[in-house]
Amino acid sequence: MSISLLSNGGPVVWILLIAGAVALAVFVERWLYYHRAQINSTEFLNGVRNVLKRDNVVEAVSICDATPGPIARLVKVAILNRERGRDGVRESLEEAGLLEVPRLEERLNLLATITQIAPLIGLLGTVFGFIKIFRDMQEAGAFATTGLMAEGIWQALICTAAGLALAIPSYAAYNYLVNRVNSIVLDMEKSATDILNLVTTEPDRPQA
Repeated sequence: MSISLLSNGGPVVWILLIAGAVALAVFVERWLYYHRAQINSTEFLNGVRNVLKRDNVVEAVSICDATPGPIARLVKVAILNRERGRDGVRESLEEAGLLEVPRLEERLNLLATITQIAPLIGLLGTVFGFIKIFRDMQEAGAFATTGLMAEGIWQALICTAAGLALAIPSYAAYNYLVNRVNSIVLDMEKSATDILNLVTTEPDRPQA
């Protein structure tokens, strides 16, 4: 839609444009965050396993610190709590997981809200357009023409189209991000199980 065309939609269209900018910013920020958070967990755990086999706990923790994402933080928690036994490590991992999941889901509710209210905002603009049509018809009386009503019709149609044009890609973006979160959470659960087995089946080692 061109600027001149959007201007016929009235103030509601500009509200939708602002909401669209927010939705785009949220999507880009979350996409970059998930891109950094999702690592090759198998390769990462193999590296940690090899270091722990050499009793080098400090290096294992350093690898975790140098690796971004929730999986590395979970592995670090397991390593630091390895002396607490299997139940203690499992409890620590569960507590850490409860902190990591909200970080992954942060701002997704905002994107979902924009997806849900965009058609309603567009509908509100459509109603304003029809109100304008009937007001102009009442003022013109018997002299009402199609041209006189055109502005209100434009506003009604443009608002409806703008609301749907925002809601459809926002909904697709939200579902895509939710799938990314689910994928990362599955990796976290698998990695937590692997590191739990690793640090609790290794023979006792002196603390670093």
